[in-house]
Amino acid sequence: MKPKTLSPILTAKGVRLAIAVGRFNERVTKLLLEGALEAYARLGGDPAEVLVAWVPGSFELPLVAKRLAQRPDVDAVVALGAVIRGETPHFEYVAGQAASGLMQAMLQTEKPIVFGVLTTNTPEEAQERAGGKAGNKGAEAVFTAIEMVRLLEAISR
Repeated sequence: MKPKTLSPILTAKGVRLAIAVGRFNERVTKLLLEGALEAYARLGGDPAEVLVAWVPGSFELPLVAKRLAQRPDVDAVVALGAVIRGETPHFEYVAGQAASGLMQAMLQTEKPIVFGVLTTNTPEEAQERAGGKAGNKGAEAVFTAIEMVRLLEAISR
């Protein structure tokens, strides 16, 4: 006997998406946002309907992502940022707290909040993950958000 498997169809049509973007390392985060919007369009969504909120940096993403997720007109939130290691331990604090805060916000709101924050050692690594050799992690975050919305819908049926 085969188990019943939930296999949601990946379509953005009808999915109301919000994206919170950190302004710090904006050269990278703009590319992540572009990739995210392109992915949303590829999945059948209209990028003009995406709600985008710019925040100062990745540390501020959890609060804004939570507020966006609390809106009745938002089904999922993608949090985009870029934290690049420097010479001080600041990197660990920002990256860790952003990840923890976004997870808490997702569990509290019971809506997908996808972690699209790059944590890299160098600016070059960040560029590679924002549309370079390693793809665009902003696009990947949107694919994850849409999949989670559709999976939660399937679970609720």
